[in-house]
Amino acid sequence: MSALGIPEGRRRPAVVTGLGVVAPTGIGVRQHWESVLAGKSGLGRITRFDPSSYPVKVAGEVPGWETREQVPKGLIARTDRFTHFALAAAEAALADAAVDPEQLPEYEMAVVTASSSGGTEFGQREMEQLYQQGPAWVGAYQSIAWFYAATTGQVSIRHGMRGPCGVICAEQAGGLDALGQSRRLLDTGSRLVLSGGTDASLCPYGLTAQLPTGALSTEDDPTRAYLPFDEAAAGYAPGEGGAILVVETEEGARERGAKHYGRILGYAAGFDPPAGSERPPVLASVIRRALVDAGVGADDVDVVFADAVGTPDLDRAEAAAINEVFGAGRVPVTAPKTLTGRLYAGGAALDVATALLSLSAGVIPHTAGPGRAASGLGIDLVVDRPRHTAPRTAVVLARGHGGFASALVVDAGDRTDHTN
Repeated sequence: MSALGIPEGRRRPAVVTGLGVVAPTGIGVRQHWESVLAGKSGLGRITRFDPSSYPVKVAGEVPGWETREQVPKGLIARTDRFTHFALAAAEAALADAAVDPEQLPEYEMAVVTASSSGGTEFGQREMEQLYQQGPAWVGAYQSIAWFYAATTGQVSIRHGMRGPCGVICAEQAGGLDALGQSRRLLDTGSRLVLSGGTDASLCPYGLTAQLPTGALSTEDDPTRAYLPFDEAAAGYAPGEGGAILVVETEEGARERGAKHYGRILGYAAGFDPPAGSERPPVLASVIRRALVDAGVGADDVDVVFADAVGTPDLDRAEAAAINEVFGAGRVPVTAPKTLTGRLYAGGAALDVATALLSLSAGVIPHTAGPGRAASGLGIDLVVDRPRHTAPRTAVVLARGHGGFASALVVDAGDRTDHTN
Protein backbone atom coordinates (compact mmCIF):
# COMPACT_ATOMS: atom_id res chain seq x y z
CA MET A 1 0.00 0.00 0.00
CA SER A 2 1.41 3.42 -0.97
CA ALA A 3 1.56 6.51 1.24
CA LEU A 4 -1.60 7.69 -0.50
CA GLY A 5 -3.50 4.49 0.19
CA ILE A 6 -3.25 3.14 -3.36
CA PRO A 7 -2.40 -0.57 -3.61
CA GLU A 8 1.10 -1.19 -4.96
CA GLY A 9 1.09 -1.96 -8.67
CA ARG A 10 -1.82 0.37 -9.41
CA ARG A 11 0.20 3.58 -9.34
CA ARG A 12 -0.08 5.52 -12.62
CA PRO A 13 3.10 7.54 -13.33
CA ALA A 14 2.40 11.27 -13.00
CA VAL A 15 4.20 13.87 -15.10
CA VAL A 16 4.14 17.66 -15.04
CA THR A 17 3.56 18.99 -18.55
CA GLY A 18 2.87 22.65 -17.87
CA LEU A 19 3.89 25.39 -15.44
CA GLY A 20 2.27 28.72 -14.70
CA VAL A 21 4.11 31.15 -12.41
CA VAL A 22 3.01 34.44 -10.87
CA ALA A 23 5.60 35.43 -8.28
CA PRO A 24 7.80 38.26 -6.98
CA THR A 25 10.50 36.85 -9.26
CA GLY A 26 8.33 37.51 -12.30
CA ILE A 27 5.22 36.62 -14.21
CA GLY A 28 5.82 33.52 -16.30
CA VAL A 29 8.28 30.65 -16.18
CA ARG A 30 11.04 32.39 -18.12
CA GLN A 31 11.11 35.54 -15.96
CA HIS A 32 11.00 33.48 -12.78
CA TRP A 33 13.77 31.09 -13.81
CA GLU A 34 16.04 33.86 -15.03
CA SER A 35 15.58 35.70 -11.72
CA VAL A 36 16.32 32.53 -9.75
CA LEU A 37 19.56 31.80 -11.62
CA ALA A 38 20.66 35.44 -11.36
CA GLY A 39 19.77 35.69 -7.68
CA LYS A 40 17.53 38.66 -8.50
CA SER A 41 15.42 39.34 -5.45
CA GLY A 42 11.77 40.33 -5.57
CA LEU A 43 11.82 41.59 -1.98
CA GLY A 44 11.33 45.27 -1.28
CA ARG A 45 9.43 47.78 0.80
CA ILE A 46 5.70 47.13 0.66
CA THR A 47 4.02 49.40 -1.91
CA ARG A 48 0.47 48.04 -1.99
CA PHE A 49 -0.32 50.06 1.15
CA ASP A 50 1.58 52.33 3.52
CA PRO A 51 3.48 49.99 5.88
CA SER A 52 5.02 52.75 8.00
CA SER A 53 2.87 51.95 11.05
CA TYR A 54 3.52 48.21 10.86
CA PRO A 55 6.55 46.36 12.27
CA VAL A 56 6.91 44.44 8.98
CA LYS A 57 7.75 46.63 6.01
CA VAL A 58 9.48 44.26 3.55
CA ALA A 59 7.66 41.73 1.39
CA GLY A 60 7.70 40.06 -1.99
CA GLU A 61 5.19 41.67 -4.37
CA VAL A 62 4.42 40.49 -7.90
CA PRO A 63 6.08 43.04 -10.23
CA GLY A 64 4.21 44.58 -13.14
CA TRP A 65 0.93 42.89 -12.32
CA GLU A 66 -2.06 44.41 -14.12
CA THR A 67 -5.25 42.58 -13.23
CA ARG A 68 -7.16 43.83 -16.28
CA GLU A 69 -4.49 42.37 -18.56
CA GLN A 70 -4.48 38.98 -16.85
CA VAL A 71 -8.06 38.28 -15.74
CA PRO A 72 -11.34 38.36 -17.71
CA LYS A 73 -13.22 41.56 -16.92
CA GLY A 74 -16.31 39.75 -15.71
CA LEU A 75 -14.35 37.90 -13.04
CA ILE A 76 -12.41 40.79 -11.54
CA ALA A 77 -15.20 42.18 -9.36
CA ARG A 78 -16.22 38.71 -8.19
CA THR A 79 -12.85 37.39 -7.08
CA ASP A 80 -9.90 38.20 -4.84
CA ARG A 81 -6.30 38.82 -5.84
CA PHE A 82 -5.24 35.29 -4.83
CA THR A 83 -7.76 33.92 -7.33
CA HIS A 84 -6.60 36.41 -9.97
CA PHE A 85 -3.08 35.02 -9.65
CA ALA A 86 -4.34 31.45 -9.97
CA LEU A 87 -6.50 32.21 -13.01
CA ALA A 88 -3.51 33.72 -14.80
CA ALA A 89 -1.17 30.92 -13.72
CA ALA A 90 -3.65 28.23 -14.78
CA GLU A 91 -4.06 29.83 -18.20
CA ALA A 92 -0.28 29.95 -18.61
CA ALA A 93 0.17 26.36 -17.43
CA LEU A 94 -2.38 25.02 -19.89
CA ALA A 95 -0.75 26.97 -22.72
CA ASP A 96 2.67 25.69 -21.64
CA ALA A 97 1.34 22.13 -21.71
CA ALA A 98 -0.35 22.71 -25.08
CA VAL A 99 -3.63 21.53 -23.55
CA ASP A 100 -6.98 22.51 -25.03
CA PRO A 101 -9.52 21.51 -22.35
CA GLU A 102 -12.27 21.38 -24.95
CA GLN A 103 -10.50 18.43 -26.55
CA LEU A 104 -10.49 16.32 -23.36
CA PRO A 105 -13.37 14.61 -21.52
CA GLU A 106 -14.68 17.17 -19.04
CA TYR A 107 -15.22 14.65 -16.24
CA GLU A 108 -11.63 13.39 -16.53
CA MET A 109 -10.12 16.81 -15.76
CA ALA A 110 -9.76 17.78 -12.10
CA VAL A 111 -8.68 20.85 -10.10
CA VAL A 112 -6.99 20.84 -6.68
CA THR A 113 -5.51 24.04 -5.28
CA ALA A 114 -4.21 25.23 -1.92
CA SER A 115 -4.68 28.47 -0.02
CA SER A 116 -3.73 29.40 3.52
CA SER A 117 -5.84 32.52 3.95
CA GLY A 118 -8.37 32.85 1.15
CA GLY A 119 -9.50 36.24 -0.11
CA THR A 120 -8.16 38.55 2.59
CA GLU A 121 -8.03 41.69 0.47
CA PHE A 122 -11.58 41.21 -0.79
CA GLY A 123 -12.69 40.46 2.77
CA GLN A 124 -11.00 43.56 4.15
CA ARG A 125 -12.78 45.76 1.63
CA GLU A 126 -16.18 44.27 2.43
CA MET A 127 -15.62 44.45 6.20
CA GLU A 128 -14.79 48.13 5.81
CA GLN A 129 -18.10 48.54 4.00
CA LEU A 130 -19.90 46.64 6.76
CA TYR A 131 -18.55 48.70 9.63
CA GLN A 132 -18.47 52.06 7.88
CA GLN A 133 -21.69 51.90 5.84
CA GLY A 134 -23.75 48.99 7.15
CA PRO A 135 -24.78 45.49 6.01
CA ALA A 136 -26.58 46.71 2.91
CA TRP A 137 -23.25 47.86 1.49
CA VAL A 138 -21.58 44.46 1.65
CA GLY A 139 -21.32 42.97 -1.84
CA ALA A 140 -22.97 39.66 -2.65
CA TYR A 141 -19.68 38.18 -3.88
CA GLN A 142 -18.15 38.41 -0.40
CA SER A 143 -19.86 35.09 0.33
CA ILE A 144 -17.67 33.28 -2.21
CA ALA A 145 -14.64 35.48 -2.97
CA TRP A 146 -13.10 35.10 0.50
CA PHE A 147 -13.48 31.33 0.53
CA TYR A 148 -10.40 29.10 0.25
CA ALA A 149 -12.08 27.08 -2.50
CA ALA A 150 -12.89 30.13 -4.65
CA THR A 151 -9.84 29.54 -6.84
CA THR A 152 -10.64 25.89 -7.49
CA GLY A 153 -14.22 26.78 -8.37
CA GLN A 154 -13.36 29.64 -10.72
CA VAL A 155 -10.60 27.71 -12.50
CA SER A 156 -12.78 24.63 -12.98
CA ILE A 157 -15.68 26.69 -14.32
CA ARG A 158 -13.49 28.73 -16.65
CA HIS A 159 -11.93 25.65 -18.25
CA GLY A 160 -14.88 23.29 -18.13
CA MET A 161 -13.21 20.84 -15.77
CA ARG A 162 -15.99 18.85 -14.13
CA GLY A 163 -14.02 16.04 -12.53
CA PRO A 164 -13.06 15.94 -8.83
CA CYS A 165 -12.33 19.38 -7.37
CA GLY A 166 -10.95 20.31 -3.98
CA VAL A 167 -8.89 22.70 -1.89
CA ILE A 168 -6.18 22.10 0.73
CA CYS A 169 -5.69 24.41 3.72
CA ALA A 170 -2.37 23.54 5.36
CA GLU A 171 -0.49 26.85 5.15
CA GLN A 172 2.87 26.46 3.37
CA ALA A 173 2.54 22.66 3.25
CA GLY A 174 -0.72 22.95 1.32
CA GLY A 175 1.04 23.46 -1.99
CA LEU A 176 2.66 20.03 -1.70
CA ASP A 177 -0.50 18.44 -0.34
CA ALA A 178 -2.47 19.66 -3.36
CA LEU A 179 0.05 18.02 -5.70
CA GLY A 180 -0.04 14.85 -3.64
CA GLN A 181 -3.81 14.82 -4.00
CA SER A 182 -3.53 15.42 -7.75
CA ARG A 183 -1.42 12.28 -8.01
CA ARG A 184 -4.06 10.34 -6.12
CA LEU A 185 -6.75 11.58 -8.51
CA LEU A 186 -4.71 10.32 -11.46
CA ASP A 187 -4.53 6.94 -9.73
CA THR A 188 -8.31 6.85 -9.40
CA GLY A 189 -9.31 7.77 -12.92
CA SER A 190 -8.63 11.43 -13.68
CA ARG A 191 -6.59 12.12 -16.80
CA LEU A 192 -5.36 15.64 -16.06
CA VAL A 193 -5.26 17.78 -12.93
CA LEU A 194 -4.62 21.50 -12.55
CA SER A 195 -2.91 21.78 -9.19
CA GLY A 196 -0.79 24.11 -7.09
CA GLY A 197 -1.42 27.11 -4.90
CA THR A 198 -1.52 30.87 -4.64
CA ASP A 199 -1.92 33.34 -1.79
CA ALA A 200 -2.18 37.13 -1.60
CA SER A 201 -2.29 38.52 1.92
CA LEU A 202 -0.31 41.73 1.46
CA CYS A 203 -3.00 44.05 2.75
CA PRO A 204 -3.41 45.59 6.22
CA TYR A 205 -5.86 42.91 7.35
CA GLY A 206 -3.76 40.10 5.93
CA LEU A 207 -0.50 41.36 7.42
CA THR A 208 -2.08 42.01 10.82
CA ALA A 209 -3.39 38.45 10.89
CA GLN A 210 0.13 37.13 10.30
CA LEU A 211 1.91 39.18 12.96
CA PRO A 212 0.89 37.08 16.00
CA THR A 213 2.94 34.12 14.73
CA GLY A 214 6.08 36.04 15.69
CA ALA A 215 7.85 34.52 12.69
CA LEU A 216 7.87 37.55 10.37
CA SER A 217 11.04 39.55 9.94
CA THR A 218 10.99 43.17 11.12
CA GLU A 219 14.23 43.98 9.29
CA ASP A 220 13.77 47.05 7.04
CA ASP A 221 16.65 46.18 4.71
CA PRO A 222 15.35 43.84 1.97
CA THR A 223 18.77 42.20 1.68
CA ARG A 224 18.68 41.26 5.38
CA ALA A 225 14.99 40.53 5.86
CA TYR A 226 15.02 36.81 5.06
CA LEU A 227 18.17 34.82 5.83
CA PRO A 228 17.31 31.17 6.54
CA PHE A 229 20.07 28.97 7.99
CA ASP A 230 22.15 32.11 8.61
CA GLU A 231 23.56 33.29 11.93
CA ALA A 232 21.50 36.49 11.43
CA ALA A 233 18.23 34.66 10.74
CA ALA A 234 15.36 36.51 12.43
CA GLY A 235 12.18 35.51 10.63
CA TYR A 236 10.91 35.58 7.08
CA ALA A 237 9.56 38.15 4.66
CA PRO A 238 5.99 37.46 3.51
CA GLY A 239 5.14 37.36 -0.17
CA GLU A 240 2.33 36.88 -2.67
CA GLY A 241 1.80 34.67 -5.70
CA GLY A 242 2.50 31.03 -6.41
CA ALA A 243 2.30 28.49 -9.21
CA ILE A 244 -0.18 26.21 -10.95
CA LEU A 245 0.97 22.98 -12.59
CA VAL A 246 -0.59 20.68 -15.17
CA VAL A 247 -0.24 17.13 -13.88
CA GLU A 248 -1.11 14.24 -16.19
CA THR A 249 -0.74 10.52 -16.40
CA GLU A 250 2.40 9.62 -18.30
CA GLU A 251 0.24 7.62 -20.68
CA GLY A 252 -2.09 10.55 -21.36
CA ALA A 253 0.81 12.92 -21.97
CA ARG A 254 2.39 10.42 -24.34
CA GLU A 255 -0.86 10.07 -26.28
CA ARG A 256 -0.93 13.86 -26.73
CA GLY A 257 2.70 13.90 -27.78
CA ALA A 258 3.41 16.23 -24.86
CA LYS A 259 6.83 16.90 -23.40
CA HIS A 260 7.19 17.11 -19.65
CA TYR A 261 9.34 18.78 -17.02
CA GLY A 262 9.60 15.70 -14.85
CA ARG A 263 7.70 13.18 -12.78
CA ILE A 264 6.07 13.26 -9.37
CA LEU A 265 7.41 10.09 -7.77
CA GLY A 266 6.47 10.23 -4.11
CA TYR A 267 4.62 12.18 -1.45
CA ALA A 268 3.97 12.01 2.28
CA ALA A 269 2.58 14.29 4.97
CA GLY A 270 2.36 14.41 8.74
CA PHE A 271 1.64 16.66 11.69
CA ASP A 272 3.95 17.59 14.53
CA PRO A 273 3.00 16.61 18.08
CA PRO A 274 1.92 19.40 20.43
CA ALA A 275 4.52 21.50 22.22
CA GLY A 276 5.79 19.81 25.35
CA SER A 277 5.19 16.35 23.97
CA GLU A 278 8.01 13.85 24.29
CA ARG A 279 7.40 12.76 20.71
CA PRO A 280 9.85 14.06 18.07
CA PRO A 281 8.92 16.31 15.13
CA VAL A 282 7.63 14.37 12.13
CA LEU A 283 9.62 15.91 9.27
CA ALA A 284 12.30 13.19 9.11
CA SER A 285 9.62 10.50 9.14
CA VAL A 286 7.68 12.33 6.42
CA ILE A 287 10.79 12.51 4.21
CA ARG A 288 11.43 8.80 4.66
CA ARG A 289 7.85 7.89 3.80
CA ALA A 290 7.96 10.08 0.69
CA LEU A 291 11.14 8.31 -0.42
CA VAL A 292 9.53 4.91 0.14
CA ASP A 293 6.48 6.04 -1.82
CA ALA A 294 8.80 7.17 -4.61
CA GLY A 295 10.78 3.94 -4.59
CA VAL A 296 14.10 5.76 -4.25
CA GLY A 297 16.77 5.74 -1.57
CA ALA A 298 18.26 8.70 0.26
CA ASP A 299 21.48 8.28 -1.75
CA ASP A 300 19.50 8.74 -4.98
CA VAL A 301 18.46 12.30 -4.06
CA ASP A 302 20.56 15.04 -5.66
CA VAL A 303 19.06 18.13 -4.00
CA VAL A 304 16.66 19.14 -1.26
CA PHE A 305 14.54 22.27 -1.67
CA ALA A 306 14.16 23.34 1.94
CA ASP A 307 11.18 24.85 3.71
CA ALA A 308 13.56 27.44 5.20
CA VAL A 309 11.36 29.36 7.63
CA GLY A 310 14.18 31.67 8.66
CA THR A 311 13.77 31.39 12.44
CA PRO A 312 16.70 29.79 14.28
CA ASP A 313 14.67 27.06 16.01
CA LEU A 314 12.76 25.93 12.92
CA ASP A 315 15.88 26.11 10.76
CA ARG A 316 17.73 23.88 13.23
CA ALA A 317 14.84 21.43 13.30
CA GLU A 318 14.74 21.21 9.51
CA ALA A 319 18.51 20.81 9.23
CA ALA A 320 18.38 18.03 11.83
CA ALA A 321 15.68 16.20 9.87
CA ILE A 322 17.62 16.51 6.61
CA ASN A 323 20.80 15.25 8.27
CA GLU A 324 18.95 12.38 9.93
CA VAL A 325 17.65 11.10 6.60
CA PHE A 326 20.49 11.94 4.21
CA GLY A 327 23.52 12.27 6.47
CA ALA A 328 25.21 15.50 7.54
CA GLY A 329 26.38 17.46 4.51
CA ARG A 330 25.62 14.56 2.16
CA VAL A 331 23.05 16.28 -0.08
CA PRO A 332 22.95 19.85 -1.46
CA VAL A 333 20.23 21.98 0.14
CA THR A 334 18.77 25.12 -1.39
CA ALA A 335 16.00 27.65 -0.73
CA PRO A 336 15.35 29.95 -3.70
CA LYS A 337 12.35 31.32 -1.81
CA THR A 338 14.71 33.89 -0.27
CA LEU A 339 14.09 35.79 -3.52
CA THR A 340 10.30 35.85 -3.10
CA GLY A 341 9.58 35.64 0.59
CA ARG A 342 7.31 32.90 1.88
CA LEU A 343 4.24 32.71 -0.34
CA TYR A 344 2.33 30.44 2.02
CA ALA A 345 0.31 27.90 -0.02
CA GLY A 346 1.83 29.38 -3.15
CA GLY A 347 5.38 28.91 -1.88
CA ALA A 348 5.56 25.13 -1.95
CA ALA A 349 3.92 24.95 -5.38
CA LEU A 350 6.47 27.47 -6.66
CA ASP A 351 9.27 25.41 -5.09
CA VAL A 352 8.09 22.35 -7.02
CA ALA A 353 8.04 24.35 -10.25
CA THR A 354 11.57 25.60 -9.49
CA ALA A 355 12.75 22.09 -8.65
CA LEU A 356 11.42 20.77 -11.97
CA LEU A 357 13.12 23.60 -13.84
CA SER A 358 16.31 22.77 -11.96
CA LEU A 359 16.16 19.12 -13.01
CA SER A 360 15.27 20.03 -16.57
CA ALA A 361 18.18 22.46 -16.89
CA GLY A 362 20.67 20.35 -14.93
CA VAL A 363 21.55 23.02 -12.38
CA ILE A 364 20.87 23.60 -8.68
CA PRO A 365 19.86 27.23 -8.01
CA HIS A 366 21.51 28.90 -5.08
CA THR A 367 20.10 30.41 -1.91
CA ALA A 368 20.57 34.15 -2.29
CA GLY A 369 21.16 36.18 0.85
CA PRO A 370 22.66 34.00 3.60
CA GLY A 371 26.38 34.67 4.00
CA ARG A 372 27.38 33.23 7.37
CA ALA A 373 25.88 29.83 8.16
CA ALA A 374 24.48 29.37 11.64
CA SER A 375 26.70 27.10 13.71
CA GLY A 376 25.91 23.44 14.14
CA LEU A 377 23.53 22.98 11.21
CA GLY A 378 25.74 20.60 9.23
CA ILE A 379 23.95 21.03 5.90
CA ASP A 380 25.48 21.68 2.48
CA LEU A 381 23.60 24.91 1.71
CA VAL A 382 24.10 26.04 -1.90
CA VAL A 383 25.03 29.73 -1.74
CA ASP A 384 26.73 32.43 -3.83
CA ARG A 385 26.06 30.87 -7.25
CA PRO A 386 24.15 28.03 -8.95
CA ARG A 387 25.76 24.63 -8.80
CA HIS A 388 26.02 22.73 -12.10
CA THR A 389 25.78 19.12 -10.96
CA ALA A 390 23.12 17.74 -13.35
CA PRO A 391 20.59 16.80 -10.63
CA ARG A 392 18.02 14.16 -11.54
CA THR A 393 16.03 13.66 -8.35
CA ALA A 394 14.84 16.30 -5.87
CA VAL A 395 12.95 16.38 -2.60
CA VAL A 396 10.81 19.45 -1.84
CA LEU A 397 9.93 20.15 1.79
CA ALA A 398 7.22 22.33 3.28
CA ARG A 399 5.95 22.97 6.78
CA GLY A 400 2.85 24.89 7.76
CA HIS A 401 2.13 27.00 10.83
CA GLY A 402 0.69 24.81 13.55
CA GLY A 403 2.55 21.63 12.69
CA PHE A 404 1.89 20.62 9.09
CA ALA A 405 4.80 18.87 7.35
CA SER A 406 4.98 17.51 3.80
CA ALA A 407 7.56 16.17 1.35
CA LEU A 408 7.35 15.61 -2.40
CA VAL A 409 9.83 13.67 -4.55
CA VAL A 410 10.28 14.58 -8.22
CA ASP A 411 12.68 13.42 -10.89
CA ALA A 412 13.70 14.43 -14.39
CA GLY A 413 12.20 11.43 -16.15
CA ASP A 414 13.42 11.47 -19.74
CA ARG A 415 14.92 14.95 -19.09
CA THR A 416 13.33 17.28 -21.63
CA ASP A 417 14.78 20.77 -21.16
CA HIS A 418 11.92 23.32 -21.12
CA THR A 419 14.06 26.18 -19.84
CA ASN A 420 15.60 27.37 -23.10
